[in-house]
Amino acid sequence: MTEKKIRVVLADDQALLRSAFRVLVDSEPDMEVVGEAADGAQAVAVARSARADVVLMDIRMPGTDGLAATRMISADPELAGVRVVMLTTFEIDEYVVQSLRAGAAGFLGKGAEPDDLLGGIRIAAAGDALLSPAATKGLIASFLAQDGAGADGEAARGAYAERLAALTGREREVLVQVAGGLSNDGIAERLSVSPLTVKTHVNRAMAKLGARDRAQLVVIAYESGLVRPRVE
Repeated sequence: MTEKKIRVVLADDQALLRSAFRVLVDSEPDMEVVGEAADGAQAVAVARSARADVVLMDIRMPGTDGLAATRMISADPELAGVRVVMLTTFEIDEYVVQSLRAGAAGFLGKGAEPDDLLGGIRIAAAGDALLSPAATKGLIASFLAQDGAGADGEAARGAYAERLAALTGREREVLVQVAGGLSNDGIAERLSVSPLTVKTHVNRAMAKLGARDRAQLVVIAYESGLVRPRVE
């Protein structure tokens, strides 16, 4: 039985870059490029028609940009299984935070090593959060903390309060660990439970909080005030 390949859509206004990514992705036995787009609107249409698993999405594109396209994908129930990985020239960028809030599974710099890019596609396809390196994850937490300081932050915490109250104590504990960047195996080791048990808690937390994936769990954990960023 042939293993199902990860179906990838490339969205970038630079044809040369799309071509390079296509060669790289198509060289892998477990993934294939099923479509390309030069702007965000095309990316949404191609993701739907090609039944994509992962969209590599440039943040800055003419017309409908990657951020708007990510919001459109996240809001469409028919595209609930699509994971968006944002591509950015600047790995430290406030757009990254907005992308995660819009529903992106994570982000990669355009200068990433080929193995990191391919690994990122696999991580996103598996439903995990692509929030590395750790220093950038810390920066994301910092942005969220700044936004959470005022009235908007209070409103966000109030909006999440009821849903957080629905979590069991163990689910909240697991959510805190997810926000800390730990994998299921890492959480299992820390809490002395099995990885399968952790996966169950993560899935239940996502369902109760209305999160598409682990990346959104991280955002919710910070925006709700359940987790606060460390000040180095």
